[in-house]
Amino acid sequence: MSEPRPLVGIVVAHGTLAEGLVDAVRQISGVDPDVLVPLSNRGLSPEAVSSAVERAAAGRPAIVFTDMLGGSCTYAARRFALVRPDIAVVGGVNLPMLLDFVLHRDLPPAELLERLLTRGRPSVCYAPAGVERGEAGGGRSADVSDTGPSRPGGV
Repeated sequence: MSEPRPLVGIVVAHGTLAEGLVDAVRQISGVDPDVLVPLSNRGLSPEAVSSAVERAAAGRPAIVFTDMLGGSCTYAARRFALVRPDIAVVGGVNLPMLLDFVLHRDLPPAELLERLLTRGRPSVCYAPAGVERGEAGGGRSADVSDTGPSRPGGV
């Protein structure tokens, strides 16, 4: 019986965001370049982005990380994932999520996906000045239903 093929991560984003995130992950973790692949949608149609995701996956199981859940990058990645059940798409990528991916990509895909979402969500928070000095009212996770006083302008 053959060894399961490790997941590849594909980061698809607007502009140079994917390249920047992947560069940061590589700098921090030292991971091999073929583990995490950056793709930009700059100048590409949704069909061309979908084809680029297919080439980057190269027949391997993958998690495609996109910059915005409702954006064109996610739309293109989901089109490709429809024909490949071994491809998962995660919208709203961030650096902690990608670092967790490269460090734990040997986990079963369903377990890894849950872990990535659990680790990535708390990294989005309001970080008020003064936290480093030990002042009260530290950072809080972002929650659209939260309009409490620790958020600037009650927004």
